[in-house]
Amino acid sequence: MRADRLVSLVLLLRQRGRLTADTLARELEVSTRTVLRDIEALSAAGVPVYAERGRHGGFMLSPGFRTDLTGLNHDEALALLVAGSRRGAQAFGLGSALASAMLKVVDALPEGYRDTAAGRAERLLIDPEADLLSRRLVAEDVPDPIAAEVRRAVFAGHKLRIHYAAMDQTPKWRTVDPIGLVTVRDLGYLLATRSGTDRTYRLSRILAAEELAEPAQRPERVDLDRAWQERSTRFRTGGDQVTVVVRVNPARREDLVGTTLAVLAEEADADGWLRLEVTFQDSRHAEWALWQISTDAEALAPQWLRTSLRNRAAAIATRYGDSS
Repeated sequence: MRADRLVSLVLLLRQRGRLTADTLARELEVSTRTVLRDIEALSAAGVPVYAERGRHGGFMLSPGFRTDLTGLNHDEALALLVAGSRRGAQAFGLGSALASAMLKVVDALPEGYRDTAAGRAERLLIDPEADLLSRRLVAEDVPDPIAAEVRRAVFAGHKLRIHYAAMDQTPKWRTVDPIGLVTVRDLGYLLATRSGTDRTYRLSRILAAEELAEPAQRPERVDLDRAWQERSTRFRTGGDQVTVVVRVNPARREDLVGTTLAVLAEEADADGWLRLEVTFQDSRHAEWALWQISTDAEALAPQWLRTSLRNRAAAIATRYGDSS
C-alpha cells in the first residue's frame, strides 16, 4: 500500500508541479504527517524532491525528472474496467485504485499529448455530486475492508460469510455463494445464492464480511446482465406491491415515473394533466413517492393512500399553524 502511495505522490508532483503537503494529503487520503514521512523516504531513495518555502511554496521535483512508474497493479486495471464513473468504482471500494490508475495512465502519455489531455479533461465533468438544484446525489458508503473481502470471495470463487442488516430486521450472519457484483445508480449489490436460492444483498448493509476457504457452489460462467434482469423482474412482480391511480402535472411526470416499479396505463385528462396507473414496492414506497411531488400530483386510488397523505399534510399544517 505504501509503495503505491509513493508512486502516486511522485506522479502528482510530476503532473501538477508544486503542491503543498496539505494538498498532497487530501489527494492521497492520508494525514499531512504521513505525506512528510513519504517525502523523506523518497529523498532517501534518491528521488529529487525538494521543498520551496514561502507563501506560495510546496514540494516539487527537479525539472526533467522521469522514471518508469507506470505499471498498473491488479486493482488499478480492474478499476479502469469498471469505472464508467468514479462513483461507479467507489461502489465496489475501488475509488482509490481508480485515482492511482488514472495518474499512471496520464503519466504514460507522450509529453505532447499529456498537456493536451490534461487541459481537455478540465473541460469535462461527469456525474457531479449535486444537480442544478443543489440536491446532493448520495452514494452509499461501503468500507474498503468489507468491499475488498467481498471482491476476493467473488473472484476466487469461495463461499462468503457476511453479517447483513436487512431492512427492519436484526443483523444476522449468513453464509452465501457469491456470483457477482452489480452497481446501479451508485448503489452496489452482491448477487449470490444461499442454500441454492437466489439472493441479492445491498453492499452498504453488509456490516462485516469474511472470505471462507470452501469453494462456492456456482456455475463456472455467468451472464450478470441476464441474472440482474431476472432478479429485477421477480422483484417488480412479487412482494407487497401496490397499484396506484394518480394524476400528475406533465412537468413532473418523469419525477413520478422514476420512483415507480412499472407504468401499467397512461392517458391525458381534459385539463392537460396525465392520469397514470403505476405500481410501487409497498405502501410506504407509494406514500413517500407521492409526498415528494407535493401538489403536482394527486393519488386517486386506493382510498387508504389518499387518507394517509391527507393525514400527513394535516399534521404538517397543524405543526406550522399560526402560533399567535
